[in-house]
Amino acid sequence: MDAATIWSGILQIAALLVALVLVYRPLGDYMARVFTAERDGRAERGLYRLIGVDSGREQTWQAYARSTLAFSLIGVLLLYGLQRLQVFLPWALGLPAVPEGVAFNTALSFVTNTNWQTYYPESTLGYAVQLAGLTVQNFVSASVGIAIAVALVRGFARRGSATIGNFWVDVTRGVTRLLLPLAVIGAIGMIGTGVVQNFAGFTDVTTLSGAGQALPGGPVASQEAIKQLGTNGGGFFNANSAHPFENPNPVSNLLQLLLVLIIPVSLPRTFGRMVGDDRQGFAIIATMAGIALASIAAVTALEAAAQGSAPELAGGALEGKEQRFGIFGSALYAAVTTLTSTGAVNSMHDSYTALGGMVPLINMMLGEIAPGGVGAGLYGMLVLAVITVFIGGLLVGRTPEYVGKKIGPREMKLASLYILVTPILVLAGTALSFGIPAVRSDVEGTSLWNPGPHGLSEVLYAFTSAANNNGSAFAGITSATPWFATALGVAMLIGRFVPIVLVLALAGSLAAQKPVPSTTGTLPTHRPQFVGLLGAVSVVITALTYFPVLALAPLAEGLA
Repeated sequence: MDAATIWSGILQIAALLVALVLVYRPLGDYMARVFTAERDGRAERGLYRLIGVDSGREQTWQAYARSTLAFSLIGVLLLYGLQRLQVFLPWALGLPAVPEGVAFNTALSFVTNTNWQTYYPESTLGYAVQLAGLTVQNFVSASVGIAIAVALVRGFARRGSATIGNFWVDVTRGVTRLLLPLAVIGAIGMIGTGVVQNFAGFTDVTTLSGAGQALPGGPVASQEAIKQLGTNGGGFFNANSAHPFENPNPVSNLLQLLLVLIIPVSLPRTFGRMVGDDRQGFAIIATMAGIALASIAAVTALEAAAQGSAPELAGGALEGKEQRFGIFGSALYAAVTTLTSTGAVNSMHDSYTALGGMVPLINMMLGEIAPGGVGAGLYGMLVLAVITVFIGGLLVGRTPEYVGKKIGPREMKLASLYILVTPILVLAGTALSFGIPAVRSDVEGTSLWNPGPHGLSEVLYAFTSAANNNGSAFAGITSATPWFATALGVAMLIGRFVPIVLVLALAGSLAAQKPVPSTTGTLPTHRPQFVGLLGAVSVVITALTYFPVLALAPLAEGLA
């Protein structure tokens, strides 16, 4: 790899970091004002009257959880219905109704913010379903994640309170005051970089070789903006952000990464403002940044190292990557989208080197906490902070407290259960795929294109992506089978809502506590020592949980 390419990659990363540093404080402060404001907007008041919500009445954690589940169930039913009735909708482009199994899997996928796609979007969904179904869920599923994070922050901030906010108010403000304005700006930026935005349908063209080809169009830029901003990731086209109509050049590539990161990166600042101690927010974002930079450096170095005969001849691991992005742009995109729960891809992770492809897999196994999906990254890291405080207290004999709240048995049980949910789903799903004879025969005969450790990596990646609500795939596996449609759907559903309920229960437990005064025995949680301990705990928990299966899959392939 020549020096110009290396410097170009370094400048991309530097430009992204500078933009995030500039947006961290103003956007974080703005979100704190949004979710602590006492007055409702005129449009918001009209919506509350329409759905019968009293915006001045707060909810217990149980009521907040019931509202979250009810709202998501309605979303699943509406999105399923739109797909099944597609043939009767405008802008259907002559496409038939989506089959029952695909429609159900897609409805679960987009409502859970996973955006796993078992279909070819441009030949399956018309513009009405894309706009009224998928785009709407891109907004509201992202807003649900933000609302859960804000509810947990209120749990830390409040003193002796029986309530943690109002779900309907939080979701509405997340859409109207945050996601919608940013998405409009992002869509304009996407159009400016060359992303398609029209209702032209399919256009027949003649290629240079004289053959005919139908080029799809569509309202791509508007969906692309919220797809990235909400860390959703579902592609308008099957090639996702590797498609030139979705991601035409390095500038659009960098803009997409900025949209992915601005809210998750700024939420720690919101946390610091709401609990009244900006240093706590700095500690969280410092931990996130350390993990993220290590991940980006690792995947870039492994792909640039060109392990193997073909990569050595090509000067780098370029298989499955677009020339307009190269190794740096592709590796940066892969790291960022798997560190946040964004299923977008601009290169095929299945074509990465064995060890290079392991890094995105580990990013998801960490729980996507650096900085994570919108909302989900913050509440995941705060749960780990609770565990870290408890471990730190045991190590040095200090009282386990975090931002003025005592961490007792109830809080530790909820945090521990949260940590266990996704590993159980990932490991059980992978084991059952090969442990049940009939299922194994179908998986090996139909779904897997590669035998041995690489095939195991593909299945492991699929369940890791589904359980962590990421949605990206290794691209070497066919998941449109009854087993994977069902198993991955269950993983998406449980992986989204069981942790949410546990986080809300933790928020309720913390909110009900009286403040605990800081003493000489209190473990400081804003210093570099705590940042290092939190990062170590995050990695060690993952290593102890997943190392055996990693040794059988990507490590076995990479070290062979």
